[in-house]
Amino acid sequence: MRELLLTIILTEITLSLKDKRIAYKIYLILGALFISSLVVSNLIFQKFFYWDFFSIYTFEISVGILPYPITFLITDIISEIFGKRKANQIVTAGIFASFFALLIVYASSKVPATIWSPINDQLFNQVFGATAIAVLASMMAYLFAQYIDIQVFHFWKRITKGKHLWLRNNFSTFSSQFIDTLTVLLLLCSFNILKWDRFGILLLNGFLFKVLVAALDTPLLYLCVHVLQKRFKLKQGEELPLEI
Repeated sequence: MRELLLTIILTEITLSLKDKRIAYKIYLILGALFISSLVVSNLIFQKFFYWDFFSIYTFEISVGILPYPITFLITDIISEIFGKRKANQIVTAGIFASFFALLIVYASSKVPATIWSPINDQLFNQVFGATAIAVLASMMAYLFAQYIDIQVFHFWKRITKGKHLWLRNNFSTFSSQFIDTLTVLLLLCSFNILKWDRFGILLLNGFLFKVLVAALDTPLLYLCVHVLQKRFKLKQGEELPLEI
């Protein structure tokens, strides 16, 4: 019944040709940021760093985690403004983009480097040699986490009738980020990319870092949603119908 009411509300929202073009541009920009963040995180994951958080806790995490929270922020924005279907489409596009990037990296590793190449085969393979396993691990986590994030987000949106954006933003992200971190580490340790004795601390560090970022990006989510709702004259809980 709630799905039917939401559908009725959406069909009443009509956009001018100009507004529709602007909405598509915003959707494409968000999608581009999402896909580039996802692909980059798969390529740079082998470097680990530490971050002393105001002397309260020291994180030891992969640099690949830095762009990853951006993807969850973007899917939340898309979910809130453009709806569940559009958010799922971006997730699916991200999967294809990551596998395409993997194919390019694999082909690049197979062609021999010249004698004068600044990056020889050994160094290239050292940096990108584990990318295939990393992408596999990321995709498994990605499939679980992102789709769960979207499902939980819209579950709380229905429950709260479009209110309490902070609640669905954080609840969906916390649960999906734990699944994401757990799945990636399980696969990386299983393929001996990481040692099992690092599993516990990396799981704790990765999840805490993502939770912290998710909490900190809530004001940014509110700002983005407010600007877009004001621009397209959307009421609380309304979504823009973009047909493809």
